[in-house]
Amino acid sequence: MKDIILKTSNLTKKYKDFVALDSVNISVAKGDIYGLIGRNGAGKTTLMKVITTLTNKTDGVFSLFGKTDENLTETKRRVGSLIENPAFFASLTAYQNLKYYSIQKGIVDASKIDEILKLVKLEDARNKKFKNFSLGMKQRLGIAFAILDNPDFIVLDEPINGLDPIGISDLRETFKKLNEEKNITILISSHILSELYAVANKFCIIEKGRIVKELTKEELDSECSKCIVIKTDDTKKTTIILEKELNTTNYKVIDDTEIRLYDYLEHTDKVNKALAKNDINIMGLYETGITLEDYFKSVIKEVE
Repeated sequence: MKDIILKTSNLTKKYKDFVALDSVNISVAKGDIYGLIGRNGAGKTTLMKVITTLTNKTDGVFSLFGKTDENLTETKRRVGSLIENPAFFASLTAYQNLKYYSIQKGIVDASKIDEILKLVKLEDARNKKFKNFSLGMKQRLGIAFAILDNPDFIVLDEPINGLDPIGISDLRETFKKLNEEKNITILISSHILSELYAVANKFCIIEKGRIVKELTKEELDSECSKCIVIKTDDTKKTTIILEKELNTTNYKVIDDTEIRLYDYLEHTDKVNKALAKNDINIMGLYETGITLEDYFKSVIKEVE
């Protein structure tokens, strides 16, 4: 069984009458690239700020490396983060900026800076001034800042946001390298599920400060697998027919007019015949595979 790096229990954060986090329970295991997915304002940044002690919780508890949040003095050194971009100096180079923060953090071995720059693919920009960096380069320097202390766990808030496809691809390679070669566990957030899918092995969907779903990549693949879409004006009666006539409960009611059936993929005609025989008004019946974006929307819709 994998060691648990981060665990939260009913973690809650309130700002007066506004509940930013509502009894959040998540678990990040050693070696995970854990994708936190949610719309802007869903609570992603607040959760990251609480577990990195940038803001105080209101209620609940969390633990890092088995230590509760009341006993994190030593444990915090094992955590790196990129939540609010560090104030890099525009007129300093990549190397000089990291050297400045190394001194602040009490890191005496400056040779590690070049190693880190190479790790995040900035070795060629070592002597380039920060003001001349592209957005992708700025994000990679931020990640370099997050791993200066050689952490075991890093927390990255929307690092892919605003990047072009090449920049996104470069960062994906960096995340995988940090995870596989440096054995760093990563918690990473985004509002686009497809971006996280390419790199994460576990996912958590958050909406209005609440955890809606936590699932592995395999479970996500299963959720987005092929299905038969049934469009009808009577979903309740339709589900009864599916269970009694076709002996299946392997379906999901999406809304008042749509059901997705995950059985009978090779026998759509049998489904059509059973429903028609029982006077179900079929407005549409076809096979499809749900996209990641559609899946995310359908999950969010359940809590609206």
